[in-house]
Amino acid sequence: MKAIVQRVVKAGVTVGEEQISSIGRGICVLVGISKDDGPKDTEYMVRKILNLRIFEDETGKRWAKSVKEMNLEILCVSQFTLQCVLKGNKPDFHGAMMADTSETFYKDFLEKLRQSYSPDKIQDGKFGNHMQVHIQNDGPVTIELNSPPPRQKKKAVEQSSEKVMS
Repeated sequence: MKAIVQRVVKAGVTVGEEQISSIGRGICVLVGISKDDGPKDTEYMVRKILNLRIFEDETGKRWAKSVKEMNLEILCVSQFTLQCVLKGNKPDFHGAMMADTSETFYKDFLEKLRQSYSPDKIQDGKFGNHMQVHIQNDGPVTIELNSPPPRQKKKAVEQSSEKVMS
């Protein structure tokens, strides 16, 4: 799973002429789901997004408070293009989870986020639609988050490192 987290003054989503959602101060999170993602990736991302310290505290100390500690809003937008790899100059999205399964996965992610925070503070776009995302970035502050690779990949890397060391 990949997420681009932006600290915002405000953000919103429209589809055509209809405003779907909007938030005030908080974070806008663009979420890219890979075909290899599972429940552990969701848990990791929810924890990181809610606890990422990108806000000032009451004394003005930077990088001290999270969106959860500040009781601010979150706008999430599903964005499969975050799973892009380039083949020459052409984007390839084969690493992204298929739409039929990713919608359920994304809804589960949103539910876990709401359970871990405050349901009324979480907004989202309209899955599978062409959206206009209006972001007024604050700072600007933009952070990229990636869930850890699956355990099997870690084991393969460890094993190949051991062979090299031997």
